[in-house]
Amino acid sequence: MAFSRITKLDPPCRGIFRKAAVMLCTLLTSLFLLHCLTDRCSTTSPSPVKASSERAAVALFGDARSLRTKRLMYEWSQTLELTGYGGDDRRSSRLLEDKRRQVVELPEEPLVLPSPDVVASRKVSPRFAGKLSPLGEGSKKLPQALIIGVKKGGTRALLEFLRVHPDIRAVGAEPHFFDRDFGNGLEWYRDLMPKTLEGQITMEKTPSYFVTREAPARISAMSRDTKLIVVVRDPVTRAISDYTQTLSKKPDIPSFESLTFKNRTTGLIDTSWSAIQIGIYAKHLDNWLQYFPMDQILFVSGERLISDPAGELGRVQDFLGLKRIITDKHFYFNQTKGFPCLKKAEGSSKPHCLGKTKGRTHPNIDPEVVQRLRDFYRPFNMKFYQMTGQFFAWDD
Repeated sequence: MAFSRITKLDPPCRGIFRKAAVMLCTLLTSLFLLHCLTDRCSTTSPSPVKASSERAAVALFGDARSLRTKRLMYEWSQTLELTGYGGDDRRSSRLLEDKRRQVVELPEEPLVLPSPDVVASRKVSPRFAGKLSPLGEGSKKLPQALIIGVKKGGTRALLEFLRVHPDIRAVGAEPHFFDRDFGNGLEWYRDLMPKTLEGQITMEKTPSYFVTREAPARISAMSRDTKLIVVVRDPVTRAISDYTQTLSKKPDIPSFESLTFKNRTTGLIDTSWSAIQIGIYAKHLDNWLQYFPMDQILFVSGERLISDPAGELGRVQDFLGLKRIITDKHFYFNQTKGFPCLKKAEGSSKPHCLGKTKGRTHPNIDPEVVQRLRDFYRPFNMKFYQMTGQFFAWDD
């Protein structure tokens, strides 16, 4: 039948089919053996890409002694194989340096790289910028520098300007430890301080220290190496500013003129009034020089702090042994308030001026009273110039 003729093969056809089947089996067997050999070789001799990636991973992560390290090494090698960096040692080294800045293995705490935003906001010292620092690093220390005076001299402005410097950490509020709360102890005082990194300076400012008789001995007992900063200002202008501040809080106080004199008729100045007494700088300085040498005290001009803030800040940075980072580029002059403001305050990208309590308009004072006060302060000012070696030109 036709069907039987189709299904039955002639002897020559059967031979050809048999040979084809043998060749196919041989080919499949060869492919299987080749696959086995290839797999065996890959387990004993890694490819150049994988070998190079493993060397780079070991250089970056160290010995594979933890599961996290093994995971990081695996991810690292996979990255190199996918990107094709593994076969070129120079390109691999470049990528290694990039990854080294991003990941590192620590047995206890993870390390983090300060972001450019944090560095720009001056939270991190430039000596730590670009370096890895453990989270929470730093400790509270007793201050190495103090702004000790004077009230209404410009101490708040100076502190705010200094806080721009990445190597300065300062308490915002006035601690008043060495005049009011000394009985609380140094550990209580230390706890008020911000945490600082190695190389940073801890500071605080309390203007009343300068006129507190016990303060020099107490600060010296804490540390004889403490650096002291005093912002001084024309004592007559300072007294009027002091009165203006009090007047804003107590509108019913007597006039400036009546408080200035013990007896207006005789013209005798009342030196017991704190607004007058603070301005006798030479008298207070005598007390400080019994405990601290003059080279540990810096006198900042309150007037120049307004007219040339960068210049005065340069002197302060030199005195503290810091790099001059705060310069003219940090300030702009506010015509309304009449003094300089920061273009960018600490931790902010916005301009910053001192609050409404600063730059108050002074009341009109009888010119005769002002002149009488200038005559009173002149001999004290001259002695102060001689003691400090600085001429402040308050009597011109």
